[in-house]
Amino acid sequence: MTNRDRIGLTWISFLSYALTGAVVIVTGMVLENIAEYFHLPVAQMSNTFTFLNAGILAAVFLNAWLMEIIPLKRQLIFGFVLMVLAVLGLITSHSLSVFSLCMFVLGVVSGITMSIGTFLITHLYEDRQRGSRLLFTDSFFSMAGTIFPIIAAAILARSLPWYWVYVCIGVIYVAIFVLTLCFQFPQLGKKTPNQPMIEKEKWGIGVLFLSVAALCYILGQLGFISWVPQYATKDRGMDLAQAGGLVGTFWTSYMIGMWAFSAILRFFDPQRIVTVLALLSTALMYWFVRCNDAAMLKGIMMSLGFCSSAIYTTIITLGSLQTRISSPRLVNFILTCGTVGTMLTFVVTGPIVDKGGPHAALMTANGLYAVVFVMCLLLGFVSKHKQRGLVSAH
Repeated sequence: MTNRDRIGLTWISFLSYALTGAVVIVTGMVLENIAEYFHLPVAQMSNTFTFLNAGILAAVFLNAWLMEIIPLKRQLIFGFVLMVLAVLGLITSHSLSVFSLCMFVLGVVSGITMSIGTFLITHLYEDRQRGSRLLFTDSFFSMAGTIFPIIAAAILARSLPWYWVYVCIGVIYVAIFVLTLCFQFPQLGKKTPNQPMIEKEKWGIGVLFLSVAALCYILGQLGFISWVPQYATKDRGMDLAQAGGLVGTFWTSYMIGMWAFSAILRFFDPQRIVTVLALLSTALMYWFVRCNDAAMLKGIMMSLGFCSSAIYTTIITLGSLQTRISSPRLVNFILTCGTVGTMLTFVVTGPIVDKGGPHAALMTANGLYAVVFVMCLLLGFVSKHKQRGLVSAH
C-alpha cells in the first residue's frame, strides 16, 4: 500500500466518524420540528429515532462478517446510494413509516462507514501509533457534534425545512464517496498463492473484559449525559441555559482531551493509562453527583470530559492488539458491544428515573464507570497487547 493510499484511507476514517457524530447528535436539535411536521407529541416522535440506533447496531454487527465477503470500496459506494435514497425519502415523503425507514437506512449507512473507518485505522497503523490515530479519528465524532448543532440551529432559525439538516450531513458522504473512488483499499478474505496459511488465533478472556468495558462505558456515559440537564434544573436549581452549558462543557473538553491523548498515548502503555483514566473518571463522576456546590459542577464536568475522552478508543485499540493480525471481527465485536450500550440507554435509565429521579440515573452511570475500571484492571493480568508489541518490535 502506498503512502498516498494510506493518507486517503485515513481521511475516509476521519469523515466516517464525523458522519456518525452528525447523524446521532443533531437528533435533539430537530426533534421538535419533526414532531410538529408529523403532528405528534415530542415523546412519541422520539421513539422513532430508535430505528436510527437499530440501523447502526445492525450494520456494525453484520459488517464483522461482510467486510470479508464484500469489498470495502463496494460497501462505501453502496452506502452512498443508500444515503441519497434516505435523504430523498426524508425530503419527499410525509409518511411516518417512510421516515422511520429512512432513519433506519441512515443508521445502517453510519454503522457501515464507522465500522470500516475503525478497521482501516487498526489495519493501517501499529501499536501505540494505532491508539493515537484512533483517538484523533474519534475526535471527528465530537467535532461534528459541535459543528452540526450550530448548522441545524442556523437552518431552523431561518424557517427552512428540518430535512435540510440531513442534506448538509449528506455532504460528508459526498466527500467519502469521492475519496473512495480515488484510493485503493486493502483486500480482506483473499490469500495470494504464495501467502502462508495463518492459524486463527483465539481471542482470549481479555476480549470479554474489553467488551464488558465498552458496553458499560457507553451506557454509563450516555446515561449520565442524557440526564444531567434534568438533574441540574430539578435538583440543583439551574436554568435550562446553565444545564445546557454543562453538557456543552463536557463535549468541548472531551474533544480537546482526544486531541491531547492522541499525542500522549504514544509514550504510555495503553492498558495502564486506560485503567488510570477509568479510575479518575469514576471518581470525578462520583464527585459531580455528590457535590452540593453548583458553582463547582462546571469545573468537574470539564475534568470529567477530558479524563474520559480516551477510554473508549483505547478499549478498541487494546482489542485490536489481542491478536497478532488485526481482526475485523474482533474490532467489530467490541464496537457492537458499545453500540448495544447506546441502544440500552433509555431502556435502562428510563425506569430508574421514574422511580428514583435523575439523581438515581447518575448514580447508576457512576456504578457502570466503576465496572469499566474493574474490567480494565483485570485486563492487565491477561492482555496479549504486550506480547503483540514485542512481536512488532522484532
